[in-house]
Amino acid sequence: MKFISLRNTAMALGLAFTSATTLASDQDATTSVWEVSKGEDVVYIGGTIHILPISEFPLPEVFTSTYEKSDTLVFEAELPDPADLAAQQKMMAALAYSNGKTLKDELSGDTYDALNTYLSAFGATADQLAGFRPGMVATTLVAMEAQRNQLAGEGVDAYFTQLAKRDDKSREYLESLDFQIQMLANMGKGEEDRLISETLATLPELKTMLTQTIKAWRVGNTEQINELVIDTFKRESPTSFDEVFTQRNQNWIPHIEAMFGDDDQEFVLVGAGHLVGQDNVLKLLEAKGYKVVQL
Repeated sequence: MKFISLRNTAMALGLAFTSATTLASDQDATTSVWEVSKGEDVVYIGGTIHILPISEFPLPEVFTSTYEKSDTLVFEAELPDPADLAAQQKMMAALAYSNGKTLKDELSGDTYDALNTYLSAFGATADQLAGFRPGMVATTLVAMEAQRNQLAGEGVDAYFTQLAKRDDKSREYLESLDFQIQMLANMGKGEEDRLISETLATLPELKTMLTQTIKAWRVGNTEQINELVIDTFKRESPTSFDEVFTQRNQNWIPHIEAMFGDDDQEFVLVGAGHLVGQDNVLKLLEAKGYKVVQL
């Protein structure tokens, strides 16, 4: 089974963004790239879409132009090559139950039956996924539904990772892969039935939600992004929201601040949900005195 990143999970479990930000009105907003400055020193921060079909390329021009003038690309975390089977197996083991426990033990009979019914359309069964923790199962369900609707794609982060490798540009990361794996393993803990049942209920709307999110992302509509991603995530896994969004946003601020005062031009690329809503990365930087302008 191919590993699907936590970033995809967050996008899947919360396809929306909200404009709890006062950085720019939607009428003025044109992109999902922001210029953060301190005096003459600038760091660019771009919101990304982690599920993006090939039909949505080329990207908005501002992403390309910002990439071209940047020396260093900064991503959430470095994911291993899909061909690295040892790394894939290690991740799968971390995302699986141990000691004979399964997801079936955590779900109500109705939810487990609903999961089985959904998977039957793909020639699969709930028992085949029951060895994995709820965050991994929810991610897999979203990936399957996106594939069925011909909306699957590796997204903006993967695209710029490949470009940076090709152009031999420096790459840095805000957190470790182990951190992301552990977060995904913890997702839905204590609310397993709610996470899976809400995810199943959302899947019929996934095509519409993802299409709307991509449109909002292309024009920097923070209000609509918040509705589709943040609000949906809060509904499906409220106890995980703080760990997945609020804490990580706060953890990233010292790393971003350290990018000021050097000779490199950095372009930080993180999921767009981290740039909208309460306590988002941009608002936290603005509160510390940085000038934030939506391009």
